[in-house]
Amino acid sequence: MEITGTAQHEAWQARALPPVEQLRPDLWAVPVPIPHNPLRYVTVHVFALDGGGLGLLDAGWGSDDSWAALTGGLAAIGAGVHDVRGVLVTHLHFDHLGLAARLREATGAWVAMHPADASSVGRISAAGAAAFVASEVEFLVGLGADREDAVSDVGPPDRLESFTRMAVADRLLEDGEQADFPGWRMRAVHTPGHTPGHLCFAEERTRLFFSGDHVLPRISPNVSTTFAGSADPLGDYLASLAAVRELDPAEVLPAHEWRFRGLDSRVDALTAHHELRLTELLAAVRADPGSTPWQLAAHLTWSRPWDEYERRMRIFAVTETDAHLRVLASRGLVVGSGGPVPTWTLAVR
Repeated sequence: MEITGTAQHEAWQARALPPVEQLRPDLWAVPVPIPHNPLRYVTVHVFALDGGGLGLLDAGWGSDDSWAALTGGLAAIGAGVHDVRGVLVTHLHFDHLGLAARLREATGAWVAMHPADASSVGRISAAGAAAFVASEVEFLVGLGADREDAVSDVGPPDRLESFTRMAVADRLLEDGEQADFPGWRMRAVHTPGHTPGHLCFAEERTRLFFSGDHVLPRISPNVSTTFAGSADPLGDYLASLAAVRELDPAEVLPAHEWRFRGLDSRVDALTAHHELRLTELLAAVRADPGSTPWQLAAHLTWSRPWDEYERRMRIFAVTETDAHLRVLASRGLVVGSGGPVPTWTLAVR
């Protein structure tokens, strides 16, 4: 894998925000910070459109600081929010969709997503924060959490209120459809896994591949089960990796970290990473049969000691463990006990 986003990479190593970059005469990368998050920023890609105006790929985290960074980035390229005509959203997470509603209100721009993620956003918005919290707590209890731990990790409804007010897409993009970016040939590539409706975009004129969170150069994106999501998100993700491996783009432009070349080698590394995780989890099931996903997560290797995990970090770890268990089950290697809180043991072979 070859690093092509050298300024982004250098900024990452310096723990700084990278600069606004002009990548082509008609394309820019604008970093928008993510508060209190190790990913630090999301890259909003800005496209000059034939006939005037701009198109954005992703919008940024929904906060005043992120809005200031986005508007400042547009000013740095000689433009403004009033120039935005439309926003393509790779997926429903708040660092990608959070500012879309504010952009639409300020400019009248359309917002486009895959139907699967658009449906999820609509469902969460209609249910409200209290119902969202209650559903997530019950889901974690079903993975083996003590109710008190689940309530503490999910947090109160007011902490998640902003997540229930995200923009509901007014345009839908299915796999293979062209986005409405005049002068560009942005083909939507449905890559479920990180979310059910995650979209990458293959620009067919320049051979640029905008990978969103699907393929990142340094880390594997979180692939987790959720209370209303796919039955096998990791299986979906591995299939989506295989589906993009042979695209052979000129450059990969992810939403985080830095640009690179060598999509095939990065896909191979991500696939190998998950196979290693599956092997480690299988060994944990063998050592502690009859364990829940909550219990098994504590036996896996994470970026820091398990007793330091809490709140969203612990939720992501446990739900990622559950996603890996489902793949092991689909391969006939483990079986769940059934019941309200399934436990897992090795399959009899």
